[in-house]
Amino acid sequence: MLVCSHCGKVHPETFRLTCDCGGALFVERAYVDFFGSLRPHIDMRRYLNFLPVGEGYLPPATPAITSVSPLRIGQVRGFFKLEYLQPSGSFKDRGTWVTVAKLREEGITEVVLDSSGNAALSFALYGLASGIRVHTFVSYDTSPGKLALLQKLGAVTHFVDGDRMAVHKKAKEFAEREGITYVSHWLNPYFIEGTKTVAFEVFEQLGVPDYVLAPTGSGTLFLGLWKGFSELMGMGEVDELPRLVAVQASGFESLCERSPLKNNLAEGIAIPEPSRLDEMRTALKETNGLCVSVDELETAGALNWLKRHGFLIEPTSAVVLGALWKLVEMGEIEKNSRVLLPLTGSGLKLTQGI
Repeated sequence: MLVCSHCGKVHPETFRLTCDCGGALFVERAYVDFFGSLRPHIDMRRYLNFLPVGEGYLPPATPAITSVSPLRIGQVRGFFKLEYLQPSGSFKDRGTWVTVAKLREEGITEVVLDSSGNAALSFALYGLASGIRVHTFVSYDTSPGKLALLQKLGAVTHFVDGDRMAVHKKAKEFAEREGITYVSHWLNPYFIEGTKTVAFEVFEQLGVPDYVLAPTGSGTLFLGLWKGFSELMGMGEVDELPRLVAVQASGFESLCERSPLKNNLAEGIAIPEPSRLDEMRTALKETNGLCVSVDELETAGALNWLKRHGFLIEPTSAVVLGALWKLVEMGEIEKNSRVLLPLTGSGLKLTQGI
């Protein structure tokens, strides 16, 4: 069932983005016996019994179970989750995979979404393989490499002269005017069902980390991690949740205090007005979490460090390392803590020199 986080109203599990009251929706099911319900697969199908989609509607390509790369960072034990190695080059494939399965189940063959690039690429790739026509709304500032890939994947690309919020507005208006299904990953409850599997994988690979740092703009990964670890707790598999750290780009903060200096390097999280802000605040409260803002200089420094250590990622991914350095310096993260740092997007999609 779908449950509204605002008024509590229950809806059947059809494809919809919001409650009648305008509140955000979450899929809620009662799960038991995590290990006894796992499928014998080495990809995301391993968690199919915890996802609200039928096996017969799954897209042809399946997101991977991504590796964890341990690396000592000062006095902290860091674990990089290599989400940038997914088929389209970002963690967004997890949410797209579940969403496209739901769309196929309902016979939906044309969709609209807005994106800074990664979600558009993901939907274009999985839509192409599933016979779904994808309209993507992007800013003129979107990375040229991502735009070139969108065209190669056959997406209908609509350009918007404005920031990320203006792109979001134009996409919604177009979908309503044309009568095409809007699949915004910002509000899509099925998208979060996909991203929660990161928590399941981490639990199998590491157990429960002390801290989990996530790039946080719209909150799809941040909320997915919260939901996944919360479901594990509900099944009696874990006794406590990791402390979630929402890492935000300076100048675009929604949870941290807004900075006057804009971090334009971290374009993937340049979302100052996320649709699920209340839910993100709840996740911070329930996990005794933190919010930290990373500026452009800190992002560039972290990106260079990661490249030198073998991680070919896009700038938005680097904010988690910049945040970790800052939190360690502030004394917010204790010595020998186990810290998960998801690296969310590939640097291969960019045309700029690396």
